[in-house]
Amino acid sequence: MSKTLFKEFDSVSAKQWKQKIQFDLKGADYNDTLVWHTNNDISVKPFYHSDDFKTFPPVSNTKATNWKICETIFVANTEKSNLKSINALNKGADSIKFIIPSKDVSIESLLKNIHLTSTEIHFELQFLSPNFVTELIKTSTEKNFYINVDVIGNLAKTGNWFNNLNDDFLEFKTIVNQTNSLCINASLYQNAGANMVQQLAYTLAHTNEYLNYLKDINKTTNVIFNVSIGSNYFFEIAKLRALRLLWETLASEYQINTNCHIFATPTKRNKTIYDYNTNMLRTTTECMSAILGGANTINNLPYDAIFHKNNEFSDRIARNQLLILKHESYFNKVNNPADGAYYIESLTNQLADKALTLFKNIESNGGFLKQLKVGTVQRKIKEYAAKEQNQFNAGKEILLGSNKHPNPKDKMKGNLELYPFVKTYQRKTLIEPIIEKRLAENLEQQRLKEEN
Repeated sequence: MSKTLFKEFDSVSAKQWKQKIQFDLKGADYNDTLVWHTNNDISVKPFYHSDDFKTFPPVSNTKATNWKICETIFVANTEKSNLKSINALNKGADSIKFIIPSKDVSIESLLKNIHLTSTEIHFELQFLSPNFVTELIKTSTEKNFYINVDVIGNLAKTGNWFNNLNDDFLEFKTIVNQTNSLCINASLYQNAGANMVQQLAYTLAHTNEYLNYLKDINKTTNVIFNVSIGSNYFFEIAKLRALRLLWETLASEYQINTNCHIFATPTKRNKTIYDYNTNMLRTTTECMSAILGGANTINNLPYDAIFHKNNEFSDRIARNQLLILKHESYFNKVNNPADGAYYIESLTNQLADKALTLFKNIESNGGFLKQLKVGTVQRKIKEYAAKEQNQFNAGKEILLGSNKHPNPKDKMKGNLELYPFVKTYQRKTLIEPIIEKRLAENLEQQRLKEEN
């Protein structure tokens, strides 16, 4: 539409707005009163204006009209997993993620009667086997498969390689060449308590380790980032947008495909076992952030995933949350709904700039693997996680139903099918693993002890 609206109103500059606000504050300091600072060291102003930008940000190349609804299925029984995937697809999912625990799984049986031409399939392999991947990709010529194998991610999470550094990287290289794709598990950092700048910088440094090793990588290689989304609504939108900007910057240096595929899942960090229905509210806003931030595939987290075994009811609720967002809330009608929002654009640029600075610091100090080996990454994550934990304990970081307005009649001791707390194993590791931990764990353990 070329017609300019509201021409009868004079434009107001950012300076004029600030002067008006300063006048209304009646002597109070503008910065001390209205500008607040986040744990990411980002200053948030009371208003944003086009004057904040020397040039307008470019239009995003993401397409929110095309985002996929995914459902994750752990393959304990091939036939049952196949039937479950078909049921999910028939009830609204258009993507499936299979978690494959061993090489004994029959891919042919697992994919039986699934329309591979129209269904996006993700495979998360909990082992390292180029031969298995070879057999897997033989089942489809449509190239609609995404293979999730991340040897550095496995090291960071478990503290050990699958085999050893050299063998892991050789087999990983074979898999990348076979699949023409590279998958990065960035969700670990968020679930362990890293702040957004750390999440972005560690994801970029993690990826850069692979690019340094895969010097002859195909220029068209697809890169998939698995990320977790928290409940800081606008910041999470900006985080995903910043990730795309950072990847485009890094990929341009290597002259490879600057597009990436973002697979988003709600975080586990803020989920609770008490007043667990509030988890549905959390995951709804987190999925909304993922959509508006430009995620390609969104896999919702069932509200009881941390303490109940997989069940049909919670899977249906999780799937329906996404269906409502897509088909009833019209979250698939506009390709780039966050474009041009000065607040979000500003957050995107600040997160990207700070993450790039941290990334450069990691690279100047030997790279991501070295920083893992000496424990710097683990220490930095634990420091921020401890800060956030202290804020939660003091009631400054709020989880409704847990540290704010808890229901004393809510009993959970007999309702736990899964152990929802950090598990400790005595084993030898090459490095200190990065441990995922929820904010409410200590409080919940205390409440369980006090239950009658």
